Amino acid sequence: MKKNGKGIEIKNEAEIEIMRISGKIVATVLKEISEITKPGMTTADLDEYAEKRIREMGATPSFKGYHGFPASICACINEEVVHGIPNPKKVIQMGDILKIDTGAFYNGYHGDSCITFPVGKVKRSTAKLLEVAETAMYKGIEQVKAGKYLMDIAGAIQDYVEKNGFCVVENFVGHGVGRNLHEEPSVFNFRTKDLPNVQLKAGMTLAIEPIINAGKKHTRTLKDRWTVVTLDKQLSAQFEHTVLVTDNGYEILTLRN
Repeated sequence: MKKNGKGIEIKNEAEIEIMRISGKIVATVLKEISEITKPGMTTADLDEYAEKRIREMGATPSFKGYHGFPASICACINEEVVHGIPNPKKVIQMGDILKIDTGAFYNGYHGDSCITFPVGKVKRSTAKLLEVAETAMYKGIEQVKAGKYLMDIAGAIQDYVEKNGFCVVENFVGHGVGRNLHEEPSVFNFRTKDLPNVQLKAGMTLAIEPIINAGKKHTRTLKDRWTVVTLDKQLSAQFEHTVLVTDNGYEILTLRN
């Protein structure tokens, strides 16, 4: 591993191979959760399942204990934006949208990914929110290539989201990922001059994770000091992949297929 001069780690091939494994563990857990979830289950049920599966595959949950977070997944329902704490009293209902974010720490390196999926049938407008959120993530990923810039990612995401009538949550952004769950650089989902517009280099590993709201972008944090919700109680959706920058483009390390 080496640094690029801005504190951003450049992974070597051995480190990348480890991250492929941690990414595959995360992808497997998320795919399985999306398949087993049904009305009547609780978010605590899903957290228990995720931790069991992560450990069975030889990793440890990245989130559990991170800055005091008490669980292995963040589980958010409907208007919950991020960092939802799994709860045995939080019952999943038909027609909900469920956001599951999780990470796995394997042999010194993290994988990190998030999906949002419907529980049963949802309204057409809700299905569009999920479709736009996922496509926006891929629009950002398509910009990844050595020589491109972080704002290329941000602009592609923001333009697609706003063109489709939704808004990007600005309180939370993507990040580098590797030996640490959160590393430099910050990966914005909207154009900004707040941070340097870093040029991408092969060997960088980035968590690209747009969060979009059906209503306004504003959010608030609940009394548990973790769970963030939309201020207007409108729905929110998020997708995230861990992505490797290559000379010719990118490799998604958390693909679920």
